Amino acid sequence: RLFHQNHKTFAPLNVSDYEAISRCEREVPEYFNFASDVLDKWSQIEKEQKGPSNPALWWINGKGDETKWSFEELGFLSKKAANVLSGPCGLQRGDRVLVILPRIPEWWLLKVACMRAGVIIIPGTTQLTAQDICYRLLASKAKCIVTTAVLAPAVDSVASKCQFLKTKLIVSENSRVGWLNFTDLL
Repeated sequence: RLFHQNHKTFAPLNVSDYEAISRCEREVPEYFNFASDVLDKWSQIEKEQKGPSNPALWWINGKGDETKWSFEELGFLSKKAANVLSGPCGLQRGDRVLVILPRIPEWWLLKVACMRAGVIIIPGTTQLTAQDICYRLLASKAKCIVTTAVLAPAVDSVASKCQFLKTKLIVSENSRVGWLNFTDLL
């Protein structure tokens, strides 16, 4: 698979490639975006069937339920998720979003969407307390938080103290007052 449009490399860079870059023997792109420079290229190769169709994301939970996305599906969904972030959430390039999710497919989807939209992602563990969440929101000046219904009450208890927080996005099958529902918007 092509790794970079200016090189005929068919695999990720190896150690000698990194050494060549550090010696300025290889060109490094001035601007690099994983979503458009890598994921979209793999998606295009998959569309043209130039390579094997391997899943880009294959997630299985403890119950055996699985989600399997091709590169094309992950690319398409990440574009939709980026539109959610820049549309209803009102985020712009350089804005910060605190994402506190368990390792569910939406976690990876939002990471790629943030890369695509130029939004800075601040990952957080689901073990954070309300005080931890408040500290991270204040310190990061995050304009948006994304979490599940389990942590939404903790966020609600501290949201009034966080003057930069404008949007609360919940990943849940159910709606919550004062929150945008990521699943519905997607």
